[in-house]
Amino acid sequence: MTELGQHRIFPDFKRQRARMVKLLEEQGITDEAVLAAMRTVRRHLFVPEALQGRAYEDHALPIGFGQTISQPYIVAFMSQLLEAKPGMKVLEIGTGSGYQAAVLREMGLEVFTIERVRELYEAARELFPEGSPGIRMKLSDGTLGWRVQAPFDRIIVTAGGPNLPLPLLEQLADPGIMAIPVGRARREQKLLRVSKREGRVTARAFGNVAFVDLVGDHGW
Repeated sequence: MTELGQHRIFPDFKRQRARMVKLLEEQGITDEAVLAAMRTVRRHLFVPEALQGRAYEDHALPIGFGQTISQPYIVAFMSQLLEAKPGMKVLEIGTGSGYQAAVLREMGLEVFTIERVRELYEAARELFPEGSPGIRMKLSDGTLGWRVQAPFDRIIVTAGGPNLPLPLLEQLADPGIMAIPVGRARREQKLLRVSKREGRVTARAFGNVAFVDLVGDHGW
């Protein structure tokens, strides 16, 4: 991808990216692979043109259709929770802007990403054309997962539902890790790291979050 319009409109994208990563380090992100990916991926290419000047600020931004691109800290923190290694297969539920998928690919993962909103899927497809190395896309109900490609070493869900979708848990490898926001109230969830090892499933909460709705057969 190219730095579209960098010199003409926003000449300091690289500097903004560096400031963003410095803030992530101050906020406790320590995974060097995550920091390197956040330093490399050009976040401004994943937001509407009118908001590109704010792309590296530490908050979510709207991308249309009631969806957002998560704040940089959440993207980095969820990526760090995965404890992923290069070459692992990761399933992302909620492609959205495509930024999280791009970060995961930059970390050396094989990314399978599902989006249910056709317009967002098509916009992300322009960034990741068919055959793009490291990323496969699907337009579908993400709560059902991607069974023909399972199992997945890691699963990341970037929308919040009322419970843990059983199909995703079934498609998580053993051993495997899933990062997912879950809560009975909409936009009020706990960020969970769900671990599967030797047939045993455990979950640990990492604070309160407010994600867009996880919509589907096993969501809202």
